[in-house]
Amino acid sequence: MFEANTAVILVVSLVVLVAIGVHIAIALGMTSALGIWLTTGADSFAFGTVQSMLAATAYEAIRAYVFAVIPLFMLMGEFIGRSGTVTDVYRGINQLLKRIPGRLAIATVIGNALFSFVTGVSIASAAAFSRIAYPEMKRFGYHKGFALGAVAGSSCLGMLIPPSVLMIVWGILTEQSIGQIFAAGVMPGLLLMALFVIYVFVRAVMNPELVGGGADQQARAVGAEAAAAEPDGVEEVSTGQFIISLCGILLVIVAVLGGIWFGVFTPTEGAGAGAFIGLVLAIIKGARLKDIIDGILQVGRTSAPILLLLVTAALYSRTLAMTGMANAIESLFLGSGMQPWMILTVMVVIWFLLGMIIDSISIMLLTAAIFAPIAIKIGIDPIAFAIIGIIAIEAGLYTPPFGLLVYTVKSAIQGFDPDMNVMTIFKSSTPYWIIMLIGMVMIINFPGIATWLPSLLFPS
Repeated sequence: MFEANTAVILVVSLVVLVAIGVHIAIALGMTSALGIWLTTGADSFAFGTVQSMLAATAYEAIRAYVFAVIPLFMLMGEFIGRSGTVTDVYRGINQLLKRIPGRLAIATVIGNALFSFVTGVSIASAAAFSRIAYPEMKRFGYHKGFALGAVAGSSCLGMLIPPSVLMIVWGILTEQSIGQIFAAGVMPGLLLMALFVIYVFVRAVMNPELVGGGADQQARAVGAEAAAAEPDGVEEVSTGQFIISLCGILLVIVAVLGGIWFGVFTPTEGAGAGAFIGLVLAIIKGARLKDIIDGILQVGRTSAPILLLLVTAALYSRTLAMTGMANAIESLFLGSGMQPWMILTVMVVIWFLLGMIIDSISIMLLTAAIFAPIAIKIGIDPIAFAIIGIIAIEAGLYTPPFGLLVYTVKSAIQGFDPDMNVMTIFKSSTPYWIIMLIGMVMIINFPGIATWLPSLLFPS
């Protein structure tokens, strides 16, 4: 009974701390220390146990080779983003789609998908394409909400298409193969991209005013003077620049992901190779030393909190294990008499609700290690469940009131469209949220969408 009460105290304490604004890493650390203190006797000797467990957990986490994969993949994406390669590819796609309605929004979706193969963070995609694509769509007379919806909606591909930070974290927490999870994300990612493109095309055909009244009339709709005044307007790119940039991205994809999938190197080694290729590409494209140093510092500022989160989450998981909380939750689900689809629905709803208040990595840290064993016991393939979980968690980032992707887009466009209402972005992102649910349901009913490529590349 004491351990059950302790588990309840830990969960309630964590929720309260997060709700009042305490950083999730600090909240995890504080509740873990409280839990260890309570389970070891709540006396003066317990403080020594708290220090020992914290030190041991931190040491094991820091020395783990796989943890380096997160900053290295982020460094790869940062170098490539600063090289201007993504802008060149986006411009080239625009030129290839000149006769297609809604070509700029479609190019944004496809560009986000390509950028997702060389970054690992959807927030990075949202910030980049807010600055690259939105000014161009605005200049050609696109409806602002429709344009921002395309940017925010398609940026979720950054967490679903490998290499993804969420996939890495999921693999670490559940002790699954990161390479297999990477492979599992490719087909679902391309499926969502295709559904996004179809949605944009259909809306552009049915409502031409959303895309400036048609591809042939867009430039005339705004006028040359407004186009010249628009900041960050995207100009045409030469065929040579487009080919070089596209080949650079494809080289990274083939070298890094191909090397991981075919056993040439581990995910961590692949991330290091990708960071090196990204650095070379940035130098070739003319990046200055200051840009490279700024990129390294930015990755440090972004990845350090993630690594701290992983350490405190590991400590919290150990504390819950001491109280038997994980086993109690598992018994609650499995002993409830609910059908497997009902249990899965409850998990998805929990992910959605958490997505309203905290970020995706924090959600995963709190739930993945508990939900994954339950999913296996109700007959869901663990690789397919990883993709289902990532989609559901990422969809939560579009949910008011604290949809992180939406606020990222709002922040990125502040300089050239400060009057844009954040609720307009939420509303315009809703169709993409619905499409993500459709994709998730398709994977639940046809898990082969996620498991086919891993089974091909990693035969048991």
